[in-house]
Amino acid sequence: MSGRMPSTGRTRRPAPVRLRAVPIFLTLLTLIVAGGLAWAAWRAYVGTAWTRDGTVRAYVVSIAPEVSGRITQVPVQDNQLVRKGDILFTVDPTDYAIALDQAQAAVLQARANADNARAQAERRAKLNTLETSQEEAETYESNARAQEAAYQQAVANLAKARVNLERTTIRSPVNGYVTNLLLQEGDYATPGQPAISLVNADSFWVDGYFEETQLERIKVGDPATIKLMGFSQMLPGHVAGIARGIVSANATPGQGGLANVNPVFTWVRLAQRVPVRIEIDKIPPGLELVAGETASIQITPSPR
Repeated sequence: MSGRMPSTGRTRRPAPVRLRAVPIFLTLLTLIVAGGLAWAAWRAYVGTAWTRDGTVRAYVVSIAPEVSGRITQVPVQDNQLVRKGDILFTVDPTDYAIALDQAQAAVLQARANADNARAQAERRAKLNTLETSQEEAETYESNARAQEAAYQQAVANLAKARVNLERTTIRSPVNGYVTNLLLQEGDYATPGQPAISLVNADSFWVDGYFEETQLERIKVGDPATIKLMGFSQMLPGHVAGIARGIVSANATPGQGGLANVNPVFTWVRLAQRVPVRIEIDKIPPGLELVAGETASIQITPSPR
């Protein structure tokens, strides 16, 4: 027997040319679309100023007492939000209250002395030259003026005593967050020595460190989009300013005050990064900004 299968009389027809061209067409179309997307992404990368090197910044207010004494009250806690005018801590006011009473008594005494000296001078001024000499009249007039000056000095001392008593209560100058609180009751306050630090809650902004090759496309007022690393929602902002100087390594003075120039030149030159200040236009509800957070920034050039 033969091993061949019986013929059915049917023959396989070759696929139409149109059907064979479909995979080729789809492949070409995919390459064109991918190339277009890659070109658009490259244009967006090159034409749009953006950076992942951004940092949330805020002003920090260092609170230092202006009078010395034992701290008797610290009504705030670490990381607490305080309003402008809230009490931060209190210095023992006993000595300053006594000084105020003494200053008030000194004012009364000085006023009495000044009034008496003025009356004596006026009496001498009314006498004729037979009853008193010109020199004696001038002496009493000079004494009256000196007592008046002493009175003015006593008034100034009273004002200073009153201010010192008010300074025993230290209040917050801004709306802010108490940070790194180490102060406690019983500590001794020294004038000029920082005791409490506040992060100004109304001063948050973002510093973006852009390469110098991107500065040509950045102008003050351009809208910006801010993406915090720990927050999914985008924040709107705008360019508020561009730094006008950064530290130069070759400008560091060496021995004799001469410039210390690095003699090594590498073929790969890295672009310097320049700080650009981004003001936040709106902070979403529930977002707690923290100075030092990392952010990515994209700046959209405004129509020129």
